[in-house]
Amino acid sequence: MWFVFALLSAIFAALTSILAKVGIEGVNSNLATAIRTVVVVAMSWGMVFLTNAQNGITEISRKSWMFLILSGLATGASWLCYYKALQIGDASKVVPIDKLSVVITLVLAFVFLHEEFTIKSLVGCILIGIGTLIMVM
Repeated sequence: MWFVFALLSAIFAALTSILAKVGIEGVNSNLATAIRTVVVVAMSWGMVFLTNAQNGITEISRKSWMFLILSGLATGASWLCYYKALQIGDASKVVPIDKLSVVITLVLAFVFLHEEFTIKSLVGCILIGIGTLIMVM
């Protein structure tokens, strides 16, 4: 089931890029990010209440709170940078560079989470890097 959700995530991320590129025309990138964020917040809390998950908020540990907040800050910084890049650059060049996050994530998962980094992972990272360079040239 994780594969289906990951694939749907990729499809929605692709739609996000195209819809954002059209929507950001003539709009300050920070304002556009704020509007997008409000929509995401409303949608997220809607799902929390729809699935009756709101009671779990009291069970979240301090560590989880800290890392979720840091993750939120990283997401915000990513979105602000992404929208600015999308506003001033071509989507066909901005998106591949943004997707270098795959390579960075694999390296960080290896270093900090001690996840396995195999030859297959290394070859994939190299190919993604080469592919990104080819696409932005």
